[in-house]
Amino acid sequence: MAARSETETDKMPFIIGLGGSAAPTSSTEQALSLALRAAERRGARTKLHGGNAIASLPHYLTPGSKSSALARELVADFRRADGLIIASPGYHGTISAIVKNALEYFEDTSKDDRIYLDGVPVGLIATAYGWQATGGTLVTLRSIVHALRGFPTPLGAAINTSDQPFKDGECLDVSAARQLTLVGDQVFEFARMKLAI
Repeated sequence: MAARSETETDKMPFIIGLGGSAAPTSSTEQALSLALRAAERRGARTKLHGGNAIASLPHYLTPGSKSSALARELVADFRRADGLIIASPGYHGTISAIVKNALEYFEDTSKDDRIYLDGVPVGLIATAYGWQATGGTLVTLRSIVHALRGFPTPLGAAINTSDQPFKDGECLDVSAARQLTLVGDQVFEFARMKLAI
């Protein structure tokens, strides 16, 4: 396959991944990385804001308040993103505090020409040690994305981690692996269609 020219590469969607947990080798971050990898295989440019990075973010205060270099980088990526994949562990039936805090930084885009995630496709992944929390976590993520004017892709991946489906960055559960691939593919396709308009 011929290498893409710089102009062609610039036209490919830029998709950011946001999520994970502060735990090393977290299932959530491995799931997010696999979905991003699926988008990359389709030609997307991607960037991961994983668990360690988002756990280091200061608590969000107000738009324009003094923030860390890491927070400024995150907001800059929000502004550039053609697509987004959010992954959260299900803690007590909902999203984690570090994922919620990272999402609060979208408020810095409230006065932009493209407010928040207006028209941006967003893939969602919920992981939990059991099925109950995956449903509540996905519902919460969908509600947040709607509030931010984005549109969730048709499939949201719900991954039960009680059987430890991830090892060394790979998913051993065929059904879960298909879900993650489909999330990445759908975000890529919707972002590419929007760029073509």
